[in-house]
Amino acid sequence: MTNTKQLLLILTILLLAGMAKLCAQPTILISYYSKTGNTREMAEAVARGAAKVEGITVVLKTVEETTTDDLLNAGAIIVGSPVYNANVAPRVQEFISSWPFEGAPLRDKLGAAFVTAGGISAGEELTLMNMLQSMLIFGMIVMGGHDWTAPFGASGIRGEPPFSGDEPMREAFLLKGEKLGERVAKVLIAL
Repeated sequence: MTNTKQLLLILTILLLAGMAKLCAQPTILISYYSKTGNTREMAEAVARGAAKVEGITVVLKTVEETTTDDLLNAGAIIVGSPVYNANVAPRVQEFISSWPFEGAPLRDKLGAAFVTAGGISAGEELTLMNMLQSMLIFGMIVMGGHDWTAPFGASGIRGEPPFSGDEPMREAFLLKGEKLGERVAKVLIAL
């Protein structure tokens, strides 16, 4: 093969690889920590909502399973945490603290958050804001929920009457999670 043919072959491969990347579906990464299953249940609701939007790839993983490549390949990152003493769970904070910072590789990615709490006014909004503030430090574009009832993201209560017992999380909370996922997906497609 001559040098010209080799060069044309290499250029063709690079062009096709670039076109494949441009044609790839936008990805939403939903990463969460769940000790009791409540936050996992909300994460699954967020994923259902995002999956309603055509042309979106949804990746649902725990914070322990999530890799740096997952973060870098996502157009949107939605993080979920249980509320621990009006704050993010330590494992979620460790996860966020491990994100790549040098060179701002997460800049301009969409970011959103969801939480589950053991009681009403147990720190849900503070925890959501802590996660959104961290995303802002990374240069991300943060989003809240679908309307004024979920301005900072989605939240669910479990453990305080009337939101206690062995029944699944209340449908109203899961619906907020679905609407958050759907809203992020629609905005990601629009961008």
